[in-house]
Amino acid sequence: MRPGLEDWLEPFLARLIHPARREMCRLYVTGLIEREGGKNVHRMAARLGQPSHDAMHHFISSGSWDTGALEAALAAEAGRQAGGPNSLLVIGEVVLPKKGTRSVGVAPQPVGAAGRILNCQVLVSLTLVRGVVPMPVGLRLFLPESWTGDSERMERARVPENLRVPRSKAEIALAELDRVSSAGARFGCVLVDADYGASAEFREGMRARRLRWAVAVPGGITALPVSAAPRSRPVMAGGRGEEGPRPIESMLAEAPWWQLTWQRRAEEWLPVEVAASFAALRARLVEERAGPGEGPVRDLPGGQVWIIGERRDGGEARHYASNLPAGSSLRTLAGTVKGRWVAERALRLLGEELGLDDFEGRSWVGLHRHALMSMLAYAFLQQEGLAGARLQGAEGERPEARPG
Repeated sequence: MRPGLEDWLEPFLARLIHPARREMCRLYVTGLIEREGGKNVHRMAARLGQPSHDAMHHFISSGSWDTGALEAALAAEAGRQAGGPNSLLVIGEVVLPKKGTRSVGVAPQPVGAAGRILNCQVLVSLTLVRGVVPMPVGLRLFLPESWTGDSERMERARVPENLRVPRSKAEIALAELDRVSSAGARFGCVLVDADYGASAEFREGMRARRLRWAVAVPGGITALPVSAAPRSRPVMAGGRGEEGPRPIESMLAEAPWWQLTWQRRAEEWLPVEVAASFAALRARLVEERAGPGEGPVRDLPGGQVWIIGERRDGGEARHYASNLPAGSSLRTLAGTVKGRWVAERALRLLGEELGLDDFEGRSWVGLHRHALMSMLAYAFLQQEGLAGARLQGAEGERPEARPG
């Protein structure tokens, strides 16, 4: 067992009560943090000198214990290591490619910005980030329609009865956000990618919770310039007269652009300077909905937000929206939206080095317990300074930017 792991795990083990489960938890986390070999139960049990993998498999896939207490303890530990008023809560996705059809939640699904179809499982992820210190704190499986519409399939995969209903990724993310918040994790701003940022449902959830947020959005999403007079009623798409909603991409094209530079860490801790151009302006986002027999209707939003553009060499463009304070500097806005990459690097380490990708079971229970053990392993290594050193030594963008 790695030195220090026994003591660090004690607050988590205390929540398992049964001695056999505590021992299996120790062994499982130990197997995940080993540098060599696969991280499925067969290979971990063999490396750890177990007579068979049966006990470890029973612990992760069949035993009657609840993950809730350990998840709450992990959220509290993540809050200690990476939480606080200046921290970010980054919401994204982990994609686990799979063969076959029987693993829970696996289906051909669109993944990535390009919407490429991949046979996979998709987990909604939550990661706390403070500076360059990330801590994965939540992973929840999204069930596509091919699963929620098949009760027998969900029964075989042991999906909890209260979750055998269609839930959007935005709904899952909001529920997870409430869970980690109730466990004591604190953060100053929520960051999400475009799959969530384009969802009015998700942004409304942020507003109802009175949270600061910065979200990636499609360039074609529409907004009303602040120079246009606010209106008290919906307007028809294509209406004439007053200045109407416009795609934010065209609005930003007319704004002043500034180049910002920041540092990222390349191999062997060598700092590499990265540059991109940014622009930002205030606007009111517009939501479109279907009108009763009248075509699309645009509902004008209440408050102003920032819309932010980023341009990189080679023509790559990204767009964001944020309700950060009106007095925020361009450096602050750019630094905030770049904080997502610290979390994404942590999730890659979770999959590639700590076994998240290696789970071979098929059940909901087993997948989520394995994900929890992987996050515990990451939290321990972060505590020991190992994950942090790898993160700073690998290619990853820092969330702070400086004017160039």
